[in-house]
Amino acid sequence: MTHAMLPTVERARRATYADLVAVPEHLIAEIIDGELITSPRPAPPHALATSAIGALLFDRFNRPSGPPGAEGGWWILDEPEIHLGEDVLVPDLAGWRRDRIPRMPEKAWFELSPDWVCEVISPSSGRLDRVRKMPIYAREGVPHLWLVDPILHTLEVYRLEGARWSVVAAHGGEEAVAASPFEAGSADLRRWWGDA
Repeated sequence: MTHAMLPTVERARRATYADLVAVPEHLIAEIIDGELITSPRPAPPHALATSAIGALLFDRFNRPSGPPGAEGGWWILDEPEIHLGEDVLVPDLAGWRRDRIPRMPEKAWFELSPDWVCEVISPSSGRLDRVRKMPIYAREGVPHLWLVDPILHTLEVYRLEGARWSVVAAHGGEEAVAASPFEAGSADLRRWWGDA
C-alpha cells in the first residue's frame, strides 16, 4: 500500500529584531505582524510637513506641564522606535504625556504606547499607515492619532473610542487649527505645506 505524499506548507519565518537592525540606515524598518517592512526616507513634501509639525509641537508642548489648559506636559519625538507586543513601529511623530513618562528611557526604543501618533502619509505609505498600523495603535490603546497628507494638504484627527477610531475633525488647505490633543495651541496649516 502506498501513501500519497501530502504537500508541506512552509510557514514564512517571522522577522526578528536582528533582521530589523541589519537593515541599512538609509531605510526606515518596521516589523508588522511578523513581517519586516522597509521604507525609503521621505520625499521633500513629507519631510517638510513632518518637520513643521514637530517644530511647532516641540516648541509649544515639549516641556513640563503648566496650569490646566496651558501648553506643555509632553515629550514629542521624531521617528521614535516603539515596541508594541511583537510589532515594532516607527511613526513619523509621537508624543507621551509627561505624567506617564516623567523621564526619557535610556533604551533605544519605547515599550509604552504613546498618547498621540502622527503619520504623514504619502502615496507609497498611505495603505500601510491606514490598513496595518492604525489597528495596532488602536489595539495598544493610543488615544489620539493624526493622519497628515502633504500632497492633498489635509489633516485628519482621530480619537480612540473603545477599540475603534472616530474622526474628530478634518482640516485642510490654509486653515488655522487647534487639533486634539493639542487644543492649547493653534497651527497655521500653510506652514506644513510650505505655503507660508
